[in-house]
Amino acid sequence: MGTHPRWLTSAVVGGVLIASTHAGGQGRTPSPAPQPRTYPTEVTNTRFNAGQSVVPYFEGWIRNPDESFDLVFGYFNRNWKEEIAIPAGPDNKFEPGNPDGGQPTYFLPRRQRWVVRYRVPADFGKKTLTWSITANGRTEVAYGDLLPAEELTERVVMTNGNFNPGEGDPNQPPSITVARLENVVAGVPVTLTASVQDDGLPKPRPAAPPPPPPPPTAGARGITAQVNSSGPARLRGLRVTWMEYRGPGKVTFGASGPTLVVNGQVSTSATFAVPGTYVLRATANDGQLSKFVNVTVTVKPGASTQGQQ
Repeated sequence: MGTHPRWLTSAVVGGVLIASTHAGGQGRTPSPAPQPRTYPTEVTNTRFNAGQSVVPYFEGWIRNPDESFDLVFGYFNRNWKEEIAIPAGPDNKFEPGNPDGGQPTYFLPRRQRWVVRYRVPADFGKKTLTWSITANGRTEVAYGDLLPAEELTERVVMTNGNFNPGEGDPNQPPSITVARLENVVAGVPVTLTASVQDDGLPKPRPAAPPPPPPPPTAGARGITAQVNSSGPARLRGLRVTWMEYRGPGKVTFGASGPTLVVNGQVSTSATFAVPGTYVLRATANDGQLSKFVNVTVTVKPGASTQGQQ
């Protein structure tokens, strides 16, 4: 079979040499011109309600008076809605040492800071402690060590890392206790009552009154001034929040957010979905400093939860 010659033609247009190659032969067609690459003009922020992993976080370490150290951890549940129960064990463990270091076993959505401390001895040195969590088929690991740059103070933790008034600040964190619960049955609401004491500092600032509505303007079509805060006013003063720390199933609280303390007490309802052992955490906050207490609740099967674990 014979070959077909190829030849090159060229022309000068505006001082630029333009060349093209011609190929003979049946069935041969010129290659298409490359298409310009397109790029997205906006990166979308995808939100996953469920199916994502839980990421443990190492927050830092605290030096104790007895020369031991507390390694402080939090977590980030990547899901916006899914709450995941993971008992201490192969899928929720510390290493080396005791795999059950008191870490949470019920993971709420999004970021939860400063939730657990793991105490290590004074000779921990340059060792590393890991906390691994396996959720929805993916394992995430946090590494805790005693790097000097990651040293924390109690005041930093009590302010959730937002504000450190210094050791000489006269304000002290509130104290809180929670009444024990007896004869709790799954599916039946019970009342949680916390007693809170505080030094009255800082003095709560009075809430600013809302601005008066602007006077009507002739010819206007009902357009008013911009409102920069459309949500409810932030609570001021001593308040308590509740969260589930450990448990085999969901706990539904009557108060979904902070509740003001009145005459040293605050109450809410709690309903436990399934029987088992739970740990609830109540946190008192005076506007600057916070303190929490854990309470263990044993829940018995109810008429509608027989056989559930």
